Amino acid sequence: MVQLKKKLSGEMKVKSIAGACEMPEPDLYVITSAGIRIPAHSKILASASPVLENIIERPKKRRSSERKIPMLGVPYDAVSAFIQFLYSSKCSEEHIEKYGIHLLALSHVYMVPQLKQRCTRGLGEGLMKENVVDILQLARMCDAPDLYLKCMKLLSNNFKAIEETEGWKFLQKHDPYLELEILQFIDESESRKRRTRRLREDQSLYVQLSEAMDCLEHICTEGCTSVGPCDMNLNEHKGPCSKFSTCQGLQLLINHFGTCKKRVNGGCVRCKRMWQLFRLHSSICDQPDECRVPLCR
Repeated sequence: MVQLKKKLSGEMKVKSIAGACEMPEPDLYVITSAGIRIPAHSKILASASPVLENIIERPKKRRSSERKIPMLGVPYDAVSAFIQFLYSSKCSEEHIEKYGIHLLALSHVYMVPQLKQRCTRGLGEGLMKENVVDILQLARMCDAPDLYLKCMKLLSNNFKAIEETEGWKFLQKHDPYLELEILQFIDESESRKRRTRRLREDQSLYVQLSEAMDCLEHICTEGCTSVGPCDMNLNEHKGPCSKFSTCQGLQLLINHFGTCKKRVNGGCVRCKRMWQLFRLHSSICDQPDECRVPLCR
């Protein structure tokens, strides 16, 4: 009884579309897994899908036999939504949410790129820890790289939680190659993160050194709160500069360097650091004859 109702509803949908467009009677049937026949028009199916076009153009074994195209392995409602898209180029969000996995498979098999794009986007928006493994396998089989990458990123960021799901356990037993692929992706992702962290640390160090060079030249040329050129009265100075946090540390280091007695024997770490700053400045200074930084020449 249920199958009869579905069959009648499928026929009514196609006939309503045909009636609205004043088309002839359907000339073939799409057969679903439940054995329900969905009437359709060969010209419309052929124009929407090159795969269906090849199937339709095959010579019939018997002239009197009905044309039938089996679409098996997916629910009747998904096949019905697929046929509706071939007629109208429209697919509702409800259909994507309910049958997105099946519609992606159908759109890939029958080469319907518009529907495939819709399904890829819809499935990507609905990714969760519970379904990511299943959708990843489908994206891999259906050649959907955008969806595949989204799944991989979700797996990489939430691997410990996903590792406990039934989907992951099933994958470990039945698809070790994909498991290895996922683990390699996670390892490469962690390596990229480490490289990015090192790069940021290096960039931060370069910024700090650049700021230290500016402050050193500023102290030796203009003077700051407590350290400045010997011919300058620091009491008349306006106050802290814009980079005072760096400048203050450098002034303390200069004061220590001027009074430390260990530096002669090379035993003071702070004095060695000051020597390094002097050397760095002298290596980049392009006006050594006019520069007022000590030891620049």
